[in-house]
Amino acid sequence: MTNKKALTFAIMDAPFENARSTTALRLIDIAARRGYDINVFAYEGAVGIPFSKQQPHANAVHGHSAEEEDHPLPHTWVASLMKVAKDHGGSIDWVNCGLCVDERGVGEAIDGVRRGTPGDLWKFAETSDNTLVIPTK
Repeated sequence: MTNKKALTFAIMDAPFENARSTTALRLIDIAARRGYDINVFAYEGAVGIPFSKQQPHANAVHGHSAEEEDHPLPHTWVASLMKVAKDHGGSIDWVNCGLCVDERGVGEAIDGVRRGTPGDLWKFAETSDNTLVIPTK
């Protein structure tokens, strides 16, 4: 029997829109560094967080090239979180709601993200020590 903690996060907000998405990723990072097994269920706009086709861009207003702008991309954060979890003895099982993916046309997610249904959130919650839902406003 193991005493390893399992946590579930349900997130809803799209990348770049507000601090709730960033806060969720920061909380996931803390759990990953503690070696927890982490479940993430992304629905609504949050399915865009691990979208693999995000690209850095220049900022003409500031006169910066894409390299100078060094614009952060949420999909790279998710990939990094998965590595951090693994390096600390944990894991991240990230599930994007398939209905939400289809509605938004963001089917191309990074490696390690899988398509699922709201039933996955139910299963995650049943098997986790705790579940945090970060809803949209």
